[in-house]
Amino acid sequence: MQRRTVITWAATAAASTLGLPGAAAWGAEAYPQKPVRLVVGFAPGGGADAITRIIAEGLSKQLGQQVIVDNKPGADGILAAQAVSGARPDGYTLLMGTNTAMVAAPTLRPNPPYDPFKAFTPISSAGQFSMFLVVPSSLPVKSVNELLAMVAAKPGGYNSASSNSAAELAMLQLLGGERKVVNARYKGDMQAMTDLLGGQIHMMFTTGTLAPGFVKDGRIRALVTLQPERSALLPDVPTAAELNLGKLTITPWAGFFGPPGLPDAITGRLSAELQATLKRPDVHGQLVQQGFEGYGLSPAKFLEFFRTQYEAFGSTVRQHGLKFDQ
Repeated sequence: MQRRTVITWAATAAASTLGLPGAAAWGAEAYPQKPVRLVVGFAPGGGADAITRIIAEGLSKQLGQQVIVDNKPGADGILAAQAVSGARPDGYTLLMGTNTAMVAAPTLRPNPPYDPFKAFTPISSAGQFSMFLVVPSSLPVKSVNELLAMVAAKPGGYNSASSNSAAELAMLQLLGGERKVVNARYKGDMQAMTDLLGGQIHMMFTTGTLAPGFVKDGRIRALVTLQPERSALLPDVPTAAELNLGKLTITPWAGFFGPPGLPDAITGRLSAELQATLKRPDVHGQLVQQGFEGYGLSPAKFLEFFRTQYEAFGSTVRQHGLKFDQ
């Protein structure tokens, strides 16, 4: 079920007046004048949802208006992305887009749902997720090499889980581009983790939102992190570089997008407020606890980053000849 959470904030100051070209076309002289809806393409309880709510609360304080987090899970974030792409470009409907919907969906599907560079207005980066390869403690492996040897000895005999294309593609990279395990797709990390803990799933890439608690209480084991450096949340878990796993190149990230045609005045205002939000000590501290490295970029810098990530992801997809059926 779709869940909508309202993050309230009593405005303490009027929004700044915008006199830049294009602002008046949408009545944006004092944007925002009403609550802003922030759509996220994943279910409550997962990493994307958690960091969205933290940032939304801080952004509410910056804007002096409510920011409403609207969960639209399913189809790798495509449903959420399409909801924003088709919205009026007035700054009141925004997308917390991840590499899943913005990069994976357009490159992995035989019929891409949209052109991400034409269907959206890039506003600012949000930052980068931590991601760990985890297995249940009941599985008799303690390293990536032991896991790969186990899978090689019984192809098709084990199950993996993914709640987004980045996690699924990372698993394919780990396995050398071959589907040596049976992958089950979930709408959110929490549902996948439940089945991993129950033994129905044998391995998955998950975020720093969920992994640390279960690792520390001994219920799961983390074998590698996709971060370039060891995570402060799980400092004993090695990086892919340390394990000579150069084939693991996926970088899970998130950013803010608006509908196509979003006026420059509103785009600039939102980007500045988002960058300020991510620097707030209260927001930064909470994001760190979620294993998320928050940082903002100007619209131009974010577009540059976005294009680079899109090309890198597409290159990996082409190299392995990968396509998802749907």
